[in-house]
Formats: sequence, C-alpha cells, structure tokens
Amino acid sequence: MASFAKAPFIPGISSAALLRLAFCLLVSAGQTAAGKAAEVEMPAADLDRRYDQCSVVMTHNAMSNRAEGWLFPNQNHSLTQQLNAGVRGLMLDVHLFQGRPYLIHNSHFLGKRLLVDGLHELGRFLDEHPQAIVTIIFESYVPASVVQAAFKDASLLERLHCQSVTEAWPTLRKMVDTNRRLVVFTDREGGSWPGYHDVWRFCWETPFSVKAVEKFNFVVNRGRLSNSLIILNHFITRPTAGVSLARKANARAVLQPRLTACLRETGRHPHFITVDFYDVGDTLQVVREFHDTLLDSQAGKETVP
Repeated sequence: MASFAKAPFIPGISSAALLRLAFCLLVSAGQTAAGKAAEVEMPAADLDRRYDQCSVVMTHNAMSNRAEGWLFPNQNHSLTQQLNAGVRGLMLDVHLFQGRPYLIHNSHFLGKRLLVDGLHELGRFLDEHPQAIVTIIFESYVPASVVQAAFKDASLLERLHCQSVTEAWPTLRKMVDTNRRLVVFTDREGGSWPGYHDVWRFCWETPFSVKAVEKFNFVVNRGRLSNSLIILNHFITRPTAGVSLARKANARAVLQPRLTACLRETGRHPHFITVDFYDVGDTLQVVREFHDTLLDSQAGKETVP
C-alpha cells in the first residue's frame, strides 16, 4: 500500500483538499515542462521544401483533450501544448450550439469551446513561432460564412494561404516570408471564400474506422487518388479512442513500417499522419525521422532506401 506524507495544517482547508491541490499542481507542472521540453522549431533545411513535400503529425479531434476536461477525449493536452510539442496539423469538428460555432465532438455534453476562442489560441501560437506553419482540417456542420466570421474575429484571415488546385504548392520559406502560414481545409462549402479549401479536391484519405492495427491499409476512403496530399488516418477506434489503443498504433514497430509501406504502395509519402494521443508512443520522433530521411526534397523525388 502506498503511503503519503502528511499534508501541513492550514486553517479552513482540509488535508485532503491540500493533497488534491498539490497533485493538480504537480500534474500541471509536469505537462508544462513536457510541452516546453519537446518544443521544436523548423530546421533550416525544411524551409526550401514545398508544402506538399512535408510529412507532419496531425491530431485527430485535436480540441477534445483531457487537460481541459473533455469526456472521452482523443488527446491529452491543449492545442497550444500539442503545437509546442511539434504537432503541425489539427483536425477540428465545428458545430452550431445556441446559434454560435463551437468546437464539439459529437455532443456538447462531452465538451465544447467557442471556435473563435480556439482560433485566438492558434493565433497566439503563430505570433510566438514566426516560422511555424499549421494546417487545419475541419469536419464542419456550419455554414462557411459562419466559419469565416470567426476567422475574421480572430484576426486570422490575413494569415491564410490561398492555393489553387492547378498550381504547385509554395515552399515553406515563401509561406513564412509572406506570413501566410495557416492552411485550412474543410469538408463543407470549401472554396466559398479565399483560403477555405475543399479538402476532397486537394486530399485523399485512408479509412478512419479501424479497430486493430492489423487492419490498417491504403484504400482510398474519400477524395481522389490523383489529389496532391495524403491523409494517413492512423488511429484505432473501439468504440472510442483510448490511450491503450493509441499506444499500440503509435508504437515505432507499427508506425514506422506503415509510413514506409505508404511510400512503397502508393508511390507517395503521407502528408498528414493523423493520430490519437500523439504523446503516447513514438509518433513525433518516427514522423520526424521519416520526414528527414525518406524524402529527397532537393530533387523533388520520393525515394525509399
């Protein structure tokens, strides 16, 4: 049986309350330290790669996180901590609730946050990291004009990159120099306003309803095979997300061969590696290694050693 040091006596506050407070402070400090320790900036060599020549970690249902009290979460940490750790893609669900756009996964009872508040948080991260390039993929249940208004309120419209399907993606250096460092895709009314891209005109994805690592595959679920970007859905749902499931999916022995197999079987690298609980397992390190060693960016060719 574990033993605990006796909490100091403070009038009006029970020992149990003090222990709970101490535990919360320790957890908070540990999470903050973890986020800061893992914080990364873009290597100089990456700046000369085109946007479509990069592989990045994308968090599935990024807004649904344990740190902010969401029920049945897909992530452990806040948006800022995810980005500080090196995540560069966020999958976000947006619904109308009481007439306003909120980040919600399935039901507001599980957790909710005003879309504009989440966008303000993202804007602060971009201010503090002038070389960071972030991608959002929205699963949207609201009109495009409502989302546009939230981006306007968050002062992010001028930071959006606008891409034509027929043109080559720019280098990261150009996106940084022009301060157009936010790329947004959506599955509803894409193209309705500048910078609000139709995800299925630019991307194709692998299946997202996978119940075991042995069932991962490269079948085209949505989008067209000729689209320029691949969303590699790499998470297990049985019936909801879970840390134990993420530990299996995010293990080096599972993730690393899948990235290489994607390159071999499709002839192209995955651009967005979408995971639950990115901090469980080896996701960030494996994707970074893949990004660095398996892509011949200078020649603009895909190679496997």
